[in-house]
Amino acid sequence: MRSRYSAYARHAYEHLERSLSTEQRKDFDAEEAKRWAESSEWLGLTIVGTAKGGPDDTEGLVEFSARFRSDGKEHEHVETAIFGREDGKWAYVGQVPPKGQPVRREQPKIGRNDPCPCGSGKKYKKCCGVAAA
Repeated sequence: MRSRYSAYARHAYEHLERSLSTEQRKDFDAEEAKRWAESSEWLGLTIVGTAKGGPDDTEGLVEFSARFRSDGKEHEHVETAIFGREDGKWAYVGQVPPKGQPVRREQPKIGRNDPCPCGSGKKYKKCCGVAAA
């Protein structure tokens, strides 16, 4: 993971492609990688955790956070990357799908006996809340 981060920071696009699995290489767009790497200022990589990936393993996971600045704004890319061995070398296979974020209400929940927000004058439970029940 560190070598892939360094490749973005140092604009080593050949390494980015070489360090992909055969399957991932099919979708690799060198021009897009170059555009993104060159339009970003790379601020740091933090390895949060690892699993497997030892000398006898065929797969490993790396949870990381990569910070960068783009268009004057700081961003953080957080990912759990999957690496696998191909021809004895580690290659980026993909990522573990991120878990869904909890939904946070911006407004208070409407009570069943509150006036319906549609403006009908009825209670919520007798109007728009019927389908929600």
